[in-house]
Amino acid sequence: MKSPKRKFEPQSIGKVLDEIVQSKKLKAGINNARINELWYELMGTHMTSYTEKITLKGNTLFVSLNNAALREELSYGKEKIREMMNEHLGSEVLEKVVLR
Repeated sequence: MKSPKRKFEPQSIGKVLDEIVQSKKLKAGINNARINELWYELMGTHMTSYTEKITLKGNTLFVSLNNAALREELSYGKEKIREMMNEHLGSEVLEKVVLR
């Protein structure tokens, strides 16, 4: 028995690309890259020299710093950092910031 042929409706390239970008794995990778860029943009060049690693796992941002005094000082502003990053990302991507 022959299977009926599917008829596909044409879609715009923009719509197809939006569907691809919205896939879970790709969206996580894009958010990770955007957050890395935003960290250096928002925190300035001074922070660049003390930041060792930035990792996004789920909705938690892990930032490794090589200066204990700076880590302690930033720990008081973790909520402000989270709010700034989410504002620039345009959505509530981050729920928590962890400084190590």
